[in-house]
Amino acid sequence: MRNFHPLDVFTDNETSGLLTFSSSVDAPFRPELNMRKEGTYVALAISHGPIELALRPRIDELRRVLGRLVAVEGLQTTRQVGTGEAYIALGLQSDGTLLMRPTLVADATGHLCFNLLLTPASRAVLYTWVGVIRDDE
Repeated sequence: MRNFHPLDVFTDNETSGLLTFSSSVDAPFRPELNMRKEGTYVALAISHGPIELALRPRIDELRRVLGRLVAVEGLQTTRQVGTGEAYIALGLQSDGTLLMRPTLVADATGHLCFNLLLTPASRAVLYTWVGVIRDDE
């Protein structure tokens, strides 16, 4: 079963351009998501203690997918951004929580994945930062 860890604290460092999401849970290896815009890409660094996964999806694709997400009962994630080997699976819950599964696929025998959950407040910050315009708006 997947164990999603909530990211409910966010900081936007306008000087460095770095948007950081972390957990308010006091634990030695708290997960953290760092994002920075780099031209037409978004650099993501997802870490949990000493383990880090870095991805670089296209910002336009991320913006488009986030704008089209709708909650689907029974499914955790409904869309992906990236390639078949490195992607972020995304899903929206009915309460406004965003599920993110940054994934690196080794081959058909396995993958490395972080199961993250952005609270509605964190999701709103991400949507504003990326410039998401909902299709229904």
